[in-house]
Amino acid sequence: MSKKTGNKIRSLARIIFGRTMVVVAGLALQIFFIVSSLLFFRDNFVYFSAASSVLSLIVLIWIINDKTNPYYKLAWVLPVILIPVFGTVMYIFVKTELGTHVMNRRILTLIEDTAPFIPQNEDTLEQLGAVSEGEKNLAVYMKKYAGYPIWKNTSAEYYPLGEDAFAAMTRELEKAEKFIFMEYFIVERGIMWDTILEILERKAAEGVDVRFMYDGMCSLVLVPYSYPKQLEKKGIKCKMFSPIKPVLSTVQNNRDHRKILVIDGHTAFTGGVNLADEYINKYEKFGHWKDTAVMINGEAAAGFTMMFLQSWNITEQNADDYGKYIPAEFHPSGNADGFVLPYGDSPLDNENVGQNVYIDILSRAKKYVHIMTPYLILDNEMIQALTFAAKRGVDVVIIMPHVPDKLYAYLLARSYYGELISAGVKIYEYTPGFVHAKAFVSDDERAVVGSINLDYRSLFLHFECACYFYKNPVVAQVEEDMQSTMKKCFMVTLEDCRRYNIFKKVIGQILRVFAPLM
Repeated sequence: MSKKTGNKIRSLARIIFGRTMVVVAGLALQIFFIVSSLLFFRDNFVYFSAASSVLSLIVLIWIINDKTNPYYKLAWVLPVILIPVFGTVMYIFVKTELGTHVMNRRILTLIEDTAPFIPQNEDTLEQLGAVSEGEKNLAVYMKKYAGYPIWKNTSAEYYPLGEDAFAAMTRELEKAEKFIFMEYFIVERGIMWDTILEILERKAAEGVDVRFMYDGMCSLVLVPYSYPKQLEKKGIKCKMFSPIKPVLSTVQNNRDHRKILVIDGHTAFTGGVNLADEYINKYEKFGHWKDTAVMINGEAAAGFTMMFLQSWNITEQNADDYGKYIPAEFHPSGNADGFVLPYGDSPLDNENVGQNVYIDILSRAKKYVHIMTPYLILDNEMIQALTFAAKRGVDVVIIMPHVPDKLYAYLLARSYYGELISAGVKIYEYTPGFVHAKAFVSDDERAVVGSINLDYRSLFLHFECACYFYKNPVVAQVEEDMQSTMKKCFMVTLEDCRRYNIFKKVIGQILRVFAPLM
């Protein structure tokens, strides 16, 4: 099967198994309700209509009082009002889905179980406070509400391209002696995955504990539904996160968007790079693929170790012996100055950790905040944070793709350009192709590299991860890459926004209404 054919089949599968099918079924239900009421209940139609209105009102009250993003609420209010039967049934279906509540309780239990193995070192916290009280406050928040401490004694290496990260990953995998943990959003057979799989199979034969988990969306086209069994025959423990089920689940909601590789508890990778050939430019999908990743070595790797085990044990009956995966000693391989904080974000706990970290960077920035993101689908809080930083004189730069992977997402992003640029935010588009990187860097002091995009899916719907750096040498590496990437971009102006195709503008503005649900 060719790559293009695979992409077409994947798109069709998303329609059949995803939210589109639910929408079609809901609209059909709405039409059926109206027609059947008119034909069979002519004499009592007013009562059926009244009952529908009462139920819609109850759901509207439910929506308004829900502890969620206001834009997300607004996106639900419109269908409930305009197409009450469909909107009401759809909202009740999403909010009462038993699986998400069970999963959340299980995750909270696992976070509590793993907490003793990633305690906050009080000396580290005090040293951080002596340098910056603001950084200490952020670290306290992250430990209390995300469950992850800040660490010292950790070196880091930044990779400005997926192929650079791939070379480092294979090199470090070859060194594994005890265990390899991998958790990824996408896996697709090709040069990248075949190379890694050969190493994993060999290491498993040597007695290394090899575990691989990937998001269930991959089973639509990229790998067979039985792929975990195929890998288990090779000695690799494997499972899908939240397997896709027709209509009863959606490909967008609560997916595992994380990218984590942990080796022997002392080395970990994260970033935007998935396990497929376009991420290392072995297959050109949307021009040159610009992605980033980071490797950490030292104490902070324990954060990613526990993060993986929390995800892995969601479906396990017997808990792991967590302590055996934390090395007795850490010996960083490079410059270990500064502080490192790996963290995860769950869509089920009503705590928007990923967004809060980004907003904290913007609110405390003094000189600059430079950002790379593939998507720009913003709520009011993020718009305010970006524009207020720019209005304060902070150099706020956002690097976006010039060749998009999803047209609707690009049209949505363009709908924000005008107001951001008017406030002083600078927007650059990467002319060679597609930017998939997710990175923030500010004031030569702090940086974030991870899986968290600037869109609703990453900030509110997906399981995500990232690594926060303060006064670590990797910060300079991230900023150097930002400057290098900007030289390959063109800066979008207000005049460009005014000249932009009117039809595309209108489409983007309409899509903004439903952006939180897309």
